[in-house]
Amino acid sequence: MIVSVPHHIVAACASGLLLASPAAHANDASPWQTDSHSQIRLVAGSRSGPVMLGGIAIQLQPGWHTYWRNPGDSGVPPRFDFSKSDNLDSVTILWPAPVKFDDGAGGESLGYEKQVLLPMRVVAKDAGKPVVVRAAISYAVCEKICIPVEANAELAFTSVASTEDGALTAALDTVPKPATIGDNNPLTVRDVKREGKNVLVDVTAPEGKTPNLYAEGPTADWALPIPKLDKHSPAGVKRFSFELDGLPSGATADGATLKLTLVGTDKAYEYNVTLP
Repeated sequence: MIVSVPHHIVAACASGLLLASPAAHANDASPWQTDSHSQIRLVAGSRSGPVMLGGIAIQLQPGWHTYWRNPGDSGVPPRFDFSKSDNLDSVTILWPAPVKFDDGAGGESLGYEKQVLLPMRVVAKDAGKPVVVRAAISYAVCEKICIPVEANAELAFTSVASTEDGALTAALDTVPKPATIGDNNPLTVRDVKREGKNVLVDVTAPEGKTPNLYAEGPTADWALPIPKLDKHSPAGVKRFSFELDGLPSGATADGATLKLTLVGTDKAYEYNVTLP
């Protein structure tokens, strides 16, 4: 995704640079890598075959936040490079539902406060050999300004029974679940319509609850606006709308598959919607 960053975003400074872990650790978590406003580490779940659960844990100082995969109107999404790992076939990051922030420039950003554990699905090339995950991580921590941070963490996935299993299970519960339009969940997307450049999304939610809705394009270089709740929604639904802006050069919305993330008080769901 190509994102415009407000003028208050500043360049990296020496205090925001993290030092690399010197060696792989055969524990359930790598040492915390600490900078001036956050700390980060890898955690490993129990190993019982070629597919394992791990995570990237980030802790933030009070008043500071970091970003979701889609940062919203401004910001920088985290980036991960696992290319220097040993016996690693693939890593899939599973993103907990984000919250909204005022970005200080009249818009809204999406991300996490205080702390977050990003679960990751780790697949070994050879289930009979050790897996060492080496992660080069780029992310931003923000208060009134944003500071880019570079971190390197390293962890061997060896535990038959990990002390991090409970934390990883709890983190998985915060990841939006796949859902279908019009299903029987109390919180659900009821209908999606397109009117020219506008997309209208009708949502049902439990009485007295107002959810949030986020929209993403088929690739990371789409920068769709955050859907807004219509104060004059039709009876029985909450209607969100957004314009089909922020498309990469040469792209068309016709036939594109969008990802909608619906976030309630204690539940969150993801929908794949193909536009006409």
